Amino acid sequence: MPQKADAFLALYDRFTGNPDSIGAHLNGLLGEISGGDPMLVATGTDVVLFPGNGRPPATCNFRLGMRGFKELTAISHLGVAVPYLARLKELGSGLWRDDASRLVDDVAAVLAANTPRFWREEIAAEAFAGREEKIAGMVDYACRATLPVLRRVLADPDGLTFAWLRDHWLDVGEDGEFPVGMNDVMAATFSLVFLDTAYRMIGWLRGQGIAWERLMVLISGKAGRPTAGVTWQTNSMCHLLWQASGQRLEPDRLYIAPHGPALDLAELSTAEGAQDTEARFREIWFSSRASVEMGRLMFDGYPAYHRPISAPPLVDAQTMEASELPHIRSIDDRRAIVTRLRFVMEDPAQQLANAGSQFIVDQLCATGNDPRAVLVPGLDNIDYDTASGFDR
Repeated sequence: MPQKADAFLALYDRFTGNPDSIGAHLNGLLGEISGGDPMLVATGTDVVLFPGNGRPPATCNFRLGMRGFKELTAISHLGVAVPYLARLKELGSGLWRDDASRLVDDVAAVLAANTPRFWREEIAAEAFAGREEKIAGMVDYACRATLPVLRRVLADPDGLTFAWLRDHWLDVGEDGEFPVGMNDVMAATFSLVFLDTAYRMIGWLRGQGIAWERLMVLISGKAGRPTAGVTWQTNSMCHLLWQASGQRLEPDRLYIAPHGPALDLAELSTAEGAQDTEARFREIWFSSRASVEMGRLMFDGYPAYHRPISAPPLVDAQTMEASELPHIRSIDDRRAIVTRLRFVMEDPAQQLANAGSQFIVDQLCATGNDPRAVLVPGLDNIDYDTASGFDR
């Protein structure tokens, strides 16, 4: 005679605990019914489109094709590396001095290597075409503005404080020795990196002939920091897909599975592997979809869940706090631009890419995916050639 607990376990398994359960049967049937609907699976490096009806998948590796990511991010890191040195010194660590000395050598080497030709011929990012002179000028300025700060702190360690950095280097005043704040450089590098990624992604997506209204989307696995990218507002892929679709993608057909499986592109090289991979991800999508549809059927008449695609808030000189990433009104809306830099660092749920992602994506989609028509904050509104001539 079975133990009493076994009866409860059997009842548990009957609904959802095994492949022959009621829930598994419904998920499988939904998968069969929707087998012709396209499905898009996105990870931290790849996007794969399964067109449906057993047709072979199409893939786009947006990380592998990224040109200039490490080079631009290295410049962006200058704006963070110096404050990190200040914090190391503030906390009494003796490591800051050797770190600062090595950083001086690294910055000097980049200053010597940086030329428009490097950006034009070696980086050769299609999205940067026509901007190579400006990018080289920005990099030149960033290096020239960082070296004297590092040399100053090595000569006078007590002179490097967060108050000084905020007032004279990260932000700058009219009477300061630096004409452009490093916050502007960081805004530009973040935006340029996302300009390249978004340009290639949007072009690829629009070339696939996707039936957006029927598209099933699953963002699977880690997306940036371990705590980041688990909601529509914090995952940069969501806004990109929605805008690339001409806002036809239904938000409730996009699910984020932070603990979902990795996607091994090698498995897609054979018809059998592609079929098994597609089935695995469709099962994950439908395990969420079945619950959504049942909630609507079971509780019709009660307030429904709605995923808003709301306009981000505006910030002004009086805004002291923000609970959402603010809207950038224009390339000169510096308070919003820098606030987004702070926001993505201070909110662990945010992907760092969100610092400038929406502003860039919206412009690309409004201009037919033409990167030359995009205005890049911290770059297109600043004359770095003139700035690099400051009195050092």
